[in-house]
Amino acid sequence: YHTPEVKEQLEKFGVPVLVERSSYESGPLARMEWVKLYGVLLGKTDEAEQVFDDAVQRIAPLENESATGKTVAFFSNNLATVRKGGDYVAKMIEMAGGDYVFSDLTDSGNNLATVNISLEDFYAGAKDADVLIYNSIIDGELHTLDELVALDPLMADFKAVKSGNVWCLTKNFYQESLELSDLILDVNHALNDAPDTAFHFLTRMK
Repeated sequence: YHTPEVKEQLEKFGVPVLVERSSYESGPLARMEWVKLYGVLLGKTDEAEQVFDDAVQRIAPLENESATGKTVAFFSNNLATVRKGGDYVAKMIEMAGGDYVFSDLTDSGNNLATVNISLEDFYAGAKDADVLIYNSIIDGELHTLDELVALDPLMADFKAVKSGNVWCLTKNFYQESLELSDLILDVNHALNDAPDTAFHFLTRMK
């Protein structure tokens, strides 16, 4: 619906149009479950069910783990853009055993998953977070802590920066929506100090 004129033109020429709304889902499993629709459309229902079930099974062991008690900040766009508390990313952090530091941010009356906050509010929420995750989709990947601190020197005082528990979410993540379970596992690994070789979407800034 971002470009309704395209939809209208396709329909004008008799091309069937299906509007895919998986991005409106607030839960990660609900987003992945859309694969079942494509299974129906392509006559591959069993295969789609198996793909979804495999993704669910990968994170099933986390249900038996206790919450870590550790906090996570997920941010982008020069620190000012964070996810709302009801967003699927916040829910993935919770499923991984973490506490999202901006969980109190609620819907501001629009359908956007993100919200821009002041740098002061960002510092207050993220300074003492155990884990920092930088979303590289907007401004490009960061590879080192020095690059992160270059965005704002105050970042050098953040707990996660001092402990080296800062991660970059790679750009290809948004092209692999069926792999949300792997990001949940990545966050769990970051919370539990797993070796860097265990990660799929997150890379440690050094």
